[in-house]
Amino acid sequence: MNSKQAPKPAPSRRAFLATTAASAATVSLGGLPAVHASSSDIIRVGLVGCGGRGTGAAQQCANGGQNVKIWAVGDAFLDRANTAQTTLRQRLGTRAEIPDSRRFVGLNAYQEVIANSDLVILATPPGFRPLHIRAVIEANKNLFTEKPVAVDGPGIRTVLAMHEEANRRGLKVVCGLQRHHQTGYQMSMDKIHSGALGTITSARCYWNQGGLWSRTRTAQMSDLEWQLRNWLYFTWLSGDHIVEQHVHNLDVVNWALQAHPTRCVGMGGRQSRTQAVYGHIFDHFAIEYEYPNNVHVLSMCRQIDGAENNVSEAVTGTKGTWTSRDTPGDPNNYRIRGENAWTFARNRDNDPYQKEHNYLQHCIRQNRQVNDLRYVAESTLTAIMGRMSAYSGRAVTWQDALNSTQNLVPANLAWDMSLPVPPVASGGTQAGMGMGMGG
Repeated sequence: MNSKQAPKPAPSRRAFLATTAASAATVSLGGLPAVHASSSDIIRVGLVGCGGRGTGAAQQCANGGQNVKIWAVGDAFLDRANTAQTTLRQRLGTRAEIPDSRRFVGLNAYQEVIANSDLVILATPPGFRPLHIRAVIEANKNLFTEKPVAVDGPGIRTVLAMHEEANRRGLKVVCGLQRHHQTGYQMSMDKIHSGALGTITSARCYWNQGGLWSRTRTAQMSDLEWQLRNWLYFTWLSGDHIVEQHVHNLDVVNWALQAHPTRCVGMGGRQSRTQAVYGHIFDHFAIEYEYPNNVHVLSMCRQIDGAENNVSEAVTGTKGTWTSRDTPGDPNNYRIRGENAWTFARNRDNDPYQKEHNYLQHCIRQNRQVNDLRYVAESTLTAIMGRMSAYSGRAVTWQDALNSTQNLVPANLAWDMSLPVPPVASGGTQAGMGMGMGG
C-alpha cells in the first residue's frame, strides 16, 4: 500500500455495536477474558507508530522476558512500517515474526495491530494517544504507552476514563515516564517521601537544550502528510515541547510532592525557531506552578541552540535540598544537601527504558496489578496547563485545564484535507491555540 493512499475506512457503527455486544456476551458468560499469561505462553506484541522511539521500545519489549514476539507493526506511512519491520527482523531474528500480512499502513492501521496482538505498544505522535488508548483498553489488551498521553483536556478525560476501565478489566498498563523505573530516582523519592528534606517548600525543574530534527515539506506532501512527518512542531500532534518533552521533569516534581498543581502562570515565545518548517510551536517556556500547601515550582524548558543546557529537577524542604543533577560542578550525582546528606552516583543507575518493559511483562505473567494511566495523565495535564497559560497570557487552574472543551485534534482526518497551520500564540487567545475553557 502506498503511503499516499487513503486509509481503510473505520468500522461502521453497526459493526462496532456488534463487536461490543459480543464482548458483553463474553463478560456475561463468566467474566472478562484472561489478560495475563503463564510463563510458557507467547506474548504477541503489536507496535503502533514505527519511528525511532517505537522501534526502540519494541526491541526493549522483546528483550523484556522469555516467549515474547514482535507480531505486528502499524504506521500511517508505508516507508516507516517497512523500516521498522526490517530493523526489528535484523535485530531480533526469530523474536520478530512480522510477515507482510501483519504490517499495516494508514490512519486506521492501529485497529489491525490491536486485533492481532496481546500487548500493544503505542508510540505515535501524542495527539492520537487518547483514541489509541481507548481502542486498546476496549479490545481488552495489555498496554505500553509512550508519554505524553494527550494534548488537551478532552484527551486527558478520555485517558482518565480508560484508567478506570483498565482497572475494571484487570489490564496491565505501563507508561514511558521511565524515571519511575530508574534506580537513582526511585532511591531519591524514597528519601524525600520518608522525610529527608523535612517539609517541602519549593521545587524547580528544567529541560533546556538545543534544537531537534525537522522535516522539510516537499511538493508532493499534502497538509496532513507534512504535519504528521514533522509532528514535533504542531500543537495538535505534540502538545508543544513543554508537553512532549518537559513532561518528564514535571512528572518528577509531581512524584516528589505527591500532588499535582492547582494553578499556574506562564510565559513563552518563539524567538529563535521562526521558520515555517518549525510549524507554530514555541521554542521556550517559563511557568510558575502553585501546589497545595503554598508550594511554588519553577519550570523552564527551551529548545534553542547555543544556550545553557540543563535537564534536571530539584526539591527544597526545611531540612535540605535534593537535586537530580547537581550542576554545575557535580553533574553526575543525585544528591541531598542538608541535615540528611546523601548521594548516589549516576553511573550506578540501571537502564530504565529496559526495566519498564521487564516490569510490565512480570506483571502480565504474575497477574500483578499495574496501571500507570492516572499518574501519566496528571503529569501530562500539568504540562498542558502550563502551555495554556503561556499561550493565553492568563492564569490557568487545574480545573480550567481538565474541563477545557477545546479539542485540538482535527476531526475526520483525511490525506487530502485542508489543514492550515494555526497562527503562533502571542499572549492572547488565537484560533486553534487558545484556552478553550468555554462551551
